[in-house]
Amino acid sequence: MTSRITLISPAMNRSLRETRFDDGCPLDPSGAARAASVAGSLRAADRVLVSPSVRCRETASALGLSAVVEPELAALDMGRWRGLTLDEVMGREPDAVMGWLTDPDAVPHGGESVRVLCERAVRWLEVAGGSEGRTLAVVEQEFVRAVVVSVLGAPGAAFWRLDVAPLTATEVSGRGGRWNVRLGRELGDGSGGGQW
Repeated sequence: MTSRITLISPAMNRSLRETRFDDGCPLDPSGAARAASVAGSLRAADRVLVSPSVRCRETASALGLSAVVEPELAALDMGRWRGLTLDEVMGREPDAVMGWLTDPDAVPHGGESVRVLCERAVRWLEVAGGSEGRTLAVVEQEFVRAVVVSVLGAPGAAFWRLDVAPLTATEVSGRGGRWNVRLGRELGDGSGGGQW
């Protein structure tokens, strides 16, 4: 049995635009409109899941998806840095930020390490991979990174080398724990012969 999992990154919001650690803000009007404009570009799925974050839930809604909130798909827990911009944290704690960006086990913010997020992504993939049919999940960019790093067996430091644009689809398919990755096509771009 081949499992197919499509991960959709959320539409633009103020936190993404400002490089702000998620503060629960809603989608920008332009982000919501862009998501609504590509609603028909998604192939039907047997399961539709969504991260608990506001921007992921609003993206799923704008895409016309009736999604089930899945706590395991949550974003990286940023602890006391939540709501701050990267520039603000760099100004206050430059050594902590540099350590966090280079060491996948670092948790200077008191939240969750990149390695723990990657382990959570692997656990979720094992469960999702055991389900028949297609799974579609609207998830934060860092969850997409964690999945890609994990399925490729890349070192944790590679996490920060992956860019995930808003409203892109990343497909993971495979069987028996062996996965292939099709990276970040923009939703509704019309290339590649068909829907995601």
